[in-house]
Amino acid sequence: MRCFVSVDLPPSLAAAVADAQAPFDDCAGLRLTDPTQAHCTLKFLGETDQVAAIEAALDTAVADAGVDPFDCTVGGLGVFPSLEYISVIWAGVRSGAGDAELTALAAAVADELTAIGFDPADHEFTPHITLARMDDARDKQRVQRLVGETDPTIGTFQVESVRLTKSTLTDDGPIYETVSEIPL
Repeated sequence: MRCFVSVDLPPSLAAAVADAQAPFDDCAGLRLTDPTQAHCTLKFLGETDQVAAIEAALDTAVADAGVDPFDCTVGGLGVFPSLEYISVIWAGVRSGAGDAELTALAAAVADELTAIGFDPADHEFTPHITLARMDDARDKQRVQRLVGETDPTIGTFQVESVRLTKSTLTDDGPIYETVSEIPL
């Protein structure tokens, strides 16, 4: 199964995610993500059949991170990898509003999953929610301008758990299904 570890935004913030995506609605070459599936990926795992080992590693990671339930505020925009070459548009976790806790969780998750054979990350963790993916650069200048001019606040929610999520790719976009949930 194809899966990842995440912290999910509550359904109550889906409309705010859609509002943050609205300026990009008609940008050519851009695919918006489903706002009802908004999440912060702590670790992408890819194809695996090690569910029991992953769940045990996540239990240990959550305990090792030493993080109690916390509030997290999502807002502002950024891009990966750079404004010159945009592949992802994202809303970030506001500094001091859950970013340290998410970073601690991501580090603990990465350590435990690397210990059971998953590849270590090849980049620094940036807590974010993916809003769109850029397939081609037809509207690149417009997207660059919108990223610079737009500063949405999506909202604040309480992070109470980490999820192992199954991702099934379809022609209509990915379908996410919670495999297990580990409370903080």
